[in-house]
Amino acid sequence: MMTVGLFYKKKYFENTDYLDAVAGTLKARNLDCRLVQDSSQLDGLDVLIVFGGDGTILMVASECARRGIKILGINYGHIGFLAEFEPEKLDFAIELLCSGNFRTQKRSLLKINYCDKIYYALNDLVIQRCTSGNAFSNTVNLEAAIDGSVVDNYTADGLIVSSPTGSTAYSLAAGGSILTPDINAFIMTPICAHSLHSRPVVYSDKSLLTIKRLDDRGALNIIVDGVAEDCLFGDGKIQISRAEFDVEFITSPDRNFFNKLLLKLNKWST
Repeated sequence: MMTVGLFYKKKYFENTDYLDAVAGTLKARNLDCRLVQDSSQLDGLDVLIVFGGDGTILMVASECARRGIKILGINYGHIGFLAEFEPEKLDFAIELLCSGNFRTQKRSLLKINYCDKIYYALNDLVIQRCTSGNAFSNTVNLEAAIDGSVVDNYTADGLIVSSPTGSTAYSLAAGGSILTPDINAFIMTPICAHSLHSRPVVYSDKSLLTIKRLDDRGALNIIVDGVAEDCLFGDGKIQISRAEFDVEFITSPDRNFFNKLLLKLNKWST
């Protein structure tokens, strides 16, 4: 029997009556189902249905990947690029799940190693200057090396390192290229570089990217999938590689990446 979890962002649901009804529908279709409130309740699941926007999915993506749990996203957010189905398609999504007539798509994760700490990002890692307090800095000086070879030295507001999934997020806004989900590559995009030649760099996800500071002015904010996780002081370095596991999303059989790209990004701009 397939075991399904329902994960939601509380601001979208004042009570759980709606989700209880969804759980009842799934149980009537001979699926074991339960509400999930945090990552500690993920063990034993085969599929996690996420009700929310991209941020809600990012909250649980790496923990699902660790456990081999497939994600089915129902969009209750603004853009909902990661969520496969809109709320009005919930019945269709449930039918796909129950019938097994769905496709899956694996998405790579960034593995970020900093000061013996490990973080995972489905979208991106942002290393940027601090803009407040005593740690304020006008710019930062960073060296980026791939597999030990220096790519460039950057005087900039910071750097974005993104997966193909994250290439349509902050990296795109900063001038980076869009990577299709099936490309085995990452992209490094400078933020407001003080240079005539600094450009985004697409590189193999089999490589090791090392970023280190070239000065000790102020602090660097380390932001993982939109969450400020840490600060880098002094001359420390950050290493980024591909994680040893992927996130697996349940998709519709007729899914088309470019159709969704045009729909979502045009919606975003209006």
